[in-house]
Amino acid sequence: MTALASIASSPRAEISFAEMANAIRFLAIDAVEQAKSGHPGMPMGMADVATVLFADFLKFDPADPAWPDRDRFVLSAGHGSMLLYALLHLTGYEGMTLDQLKAFRQWGSKTPGHPEYGHTPGVETTTGPLGQGIATAVGMALAERLMNARFGDDLVDHFTYVIAGDGCLMEGISQEAISLAGHLRLNRLIVLFDDNQISIDGATSLSCSDDQVARFKASGWDVCRIDGHDPQAIAAAIRQAKASDRPSLIACRTVIGFGAPNRQGSEKVHGAPLGTEEVQKTRAALGWPYPAFEIPDAVLTEWREIGARGREARRAWIERSRRACNGERSPFHDALNRKLPCAYVDAMARLQARFATEQPKLATRQASQQVIDVIAEALPNLLGGSADLTHSNLTLAKTQVPVRPETLDGSYIHYGIREHGMAAAMNGIALHGGFIPYGGTFLSFADYNRPAIRLAALMGIRVIHVMTHDSIGLGEDGPTHQPVEHLAALRAIPNLLVFRPADAVETAEAWDCALRAETSPSILCLSRQALPTVREMPRNNQVALGAYVLVEPAFGRDVTLIATGSEVAIALEAAKLLAEAGVKAAVVSAPCFDLFRQQPRDYRAKVLGSAPRVGVEAAVEGDWARWLGDGGEFIGMTGFGASAPADVLYREFGITPAAVAAAAQRVMQRSN
Repeated sequence: MTALASIASSPRAEISFAEMANAIRFLAIDAVEQAKSGHPGMPMGMADVATVLFADFLKFDPADPAWPDRDRFVLSAGHGSMLLYALLHLTGYEGMTLDQLKAFRQWGSKTPGHPEYGHTPGVETTTGPLGQGIATAVGMALAERLMNARFGDDLVDHFTYVIAGDGCLMEGISQEAISLAGHLRLNRLIVLFDDNQISIDGATSLSCSDDQVARFKASGWDVCRIDGHDPQAIAAAIRQAKASDRPSLIACRTVIGFGAPNRQGSEKVHGAPLGTEEVQKTRAALGWPYPAFEIPDAVLTEWREIGARGREARRAWIERSRRACNGERSPFHDALNRKLPCAYVDAMARLQARFATEQPKLATRQASQQVIDVIAEALPNLLGGSADLTHSNLTLAKTQVPVRPETLDGSYIHYGIREHGMAAAMNGIALHGGFIPYGGTFLSFADYNRPAIRLAALMGIRVIHVMTHDSIGLGEDGPTHQPVEHLAALRAIPNLLVFRPADAVETAEAWDCALRAETSPSILCLSRQALPTVREMPRNNQVALGAYVLVEPAFGRDVTLIATGSEVAIALEAAKLLAEAGVKAAVVSAPCFDLFRQQPRDYRAKVLGSAPRVGVEAAVEGDWARWLGDGGEFIGMTGFGASAPADVLYREFGITPAAVAAAAQRVMQRSN
């Protein structure tokens, strides 16, 4: 029996729709009040919409939060987290007890201030930074359509629902996201807009005059406006949206803090507890005479029945998947399996051996393209893309077919000039399951992607960013396109693997590491200019160690040269110059400091050695001092680049074999 149906026909006639929604409202009010912090206004205002959605439309089963064909629900307005936590408790998600609600925002609870994926059952994605949720949901909806095109309605047939607020839609990423969704006609995406006209500073009219409905309509969405406190209107709008051939926006006009006599409709209820007196008045106004955190048995029973309703749908899906022929079922489960198949392992091994044998001189972006060509055939669930830089990033495999509105069974996405939207959509694709997403842009544009990259690292999901033109080595495009601070900035993000390979062999190994990193996103920083192969023979994956000794003098070290990417070749030339002067120089390639940091202390000490060190990287110093130690010296950039051919830039900025050799002489003199 659903909440709407219960209004007219429930055998427990005393239970009204208002009571069902008020259960959400007061759990949110009480949790925020107990924590003395939080955002009660949005849960109070959107409780009616959420009740209709969960009671009458959302396909889910609390007994299996990860059921593949469940509907996805994304609370983009993550500050209203108690709306979601209340629903998870009421519908019976394991572990979401009243004690967890009482521990809202406290250490060790499953109810943090903003929803966190992997921390709380039933949370589909981490939301907090506004706009990320709706943009991530676009990736989820895209993954659903792509999986459906491959495997059909029996195995993939679900919707992605989003609750978003004014803040989500003011953020620029929202336009990138809704434009992409409209272009691809992602008709299984339904956004419920909490149109309460209030932001933190006050009325949204202080800063915004946009007609959001018109904006979405212009981007190819189906749109409508409704009273967000009218359950019949809410249900009718969702039914209409589900039947649409386009993504849908339902603008729900609501009152923030609904029911609080002195706070509703005001920014005062957005991000602060109501206070004891206002809580009492709200209880009286809404006819809720129960103590804090108490839900009447009949109301809780009704909610638990709503939660149990999805069990039958899940079991029916399991039966359908079992009946599917092996030729259909196996690829489906292979797609959902996060492990890499044997075909991939063999293909990658052959490619690495070929690179080591042929010793090609080519840009690492070109080496990456060859890797993608090989692995795309071995990994049917590899889903590529680029932010309008396909032929610069070299991210399109020969066998990949572009995804278009009329061809949703493709494996390559033209994201358009939407770097931030691309990064967030890739997060959604990874969270949905079924694909390993990668996407390309220039490294100098990494700051456009950064908020979504940070969330991927926080969530611990496998997303691969291919970022080419990784240094001043790109040449004539000049300092606007030459990344100097980006490596240091990206390396500062926890749980993010930043790779800067030195040649084709390391590029293949970096790809292998990224594909095997099931709980970390990765960034492959690749060169525009051609680089010589520095590895003479295939070995076990050396990039997986983060750093390794490339050249070890026969009779001990006088100095250690550490370099990444294109500068490894410079360090090797510097070692030859030093050898001519009787100096024994070891050369260390350090393609991934993040992985090197994870190695045992003894291994790190062996690689770094006890001799004085020189670091070489065509970027700002960042935290290089950690690896160079006292008395070490860094050869790199101290400012922005310039417009000139690459060889001129390296000479003028002093990143040359001679400069490295001179630095080595200096550090040796200081150490004596």
